[in-house]
Amino acid sequence: MPDSDELFSISGQSVLITGGSRGIGRAIAEEFCRRGALVVICSRSEDSVRQALEEMRSGGLEVDGLVCDVADEQQIDSTVAAALELRGRIDTLVNVAGVNRRKRAETVTTEDYDFILDTNLRGAFLMSQRVGRHMIERGGGGVQINIESLNTWMPLKAVLPYAMSKFGMQGMTRGFALEWGRHGIRVNSLAPGFVLTDLTKGLWADEGMQAWNRENAPLGRLGVPADMAGTAVFLASRASAFMTGQTLYVDGGFSAGWNWPIPLS
Repeated sequence: MPDSDELFSISGQSVLITGGSRGIGRAIAEEFCRRGALVVICSRSEDSVRQALEEMRSGGLEVDGLVCDVADEQQIDSTVAAALELRGRIDTLVNVAGVNRRKRAETVTTEDYDFILDTNLRGAFLMSQRVGRHMIERGGGGVQINIESLNTWMPLKAVLPYAMSKFGMQGMTRGFALEWGRHGIRVNSLAPGFVLTDLTKGLWADEGMQAWNRENAPLGRLGVPADMAGTAVFLASRASAFMTGQTLYVDGGFSAGWNWPIPLS
């Protein structure tokens, strides 16, 4: 048996992380870099990529970055090609890129639907497929990690297209795992709960929302992006070598059950 350091090692892995310039993707990218992985982040915003690279490199991390809108199939193809040019291979793909719009179901437009599904599900599928082809063509082996959501266990109001996209991602995770296991490619998902990021800080600025979370989350707090990084390391490492097609909920305990207001004597 390898020792614990070797078991959880990702040193030397070539890793491509979509949505890697901020939030959960950034936290995963930084932790992977600290552990010796060869990381390439991508984001649809050139400014966001540039800023992330400057900040990470100034902190002593070795990282490269690319601009990619995963809703654009041609950009996915060019990004995979560029990552292979930079690193020579892709050992691990982490699909983090995602968008959301909070609206009542009856007010969702076709443009809303396409905007969310094209990024969260179609884009993740195409990126996984392209990287999977590379993994198969080079002789197999590799890891893909998808970022789902607590919505796949507990759908929430006012985010219907987002929830649909994450349910679809769970099916995608299982489908790729079934088809690619014979190639030694493992595909799993990480499902965050309520996490404070740039995209959600407006929502959680409300004291009532914060109080609701403290009352209902078994661990009594919001998650932060760094809370997701350890699970991602586990999924990328040999520690999860016999695991594929699974979703791990990293949600402060929300998926364990619901705190209901029953009176206790």
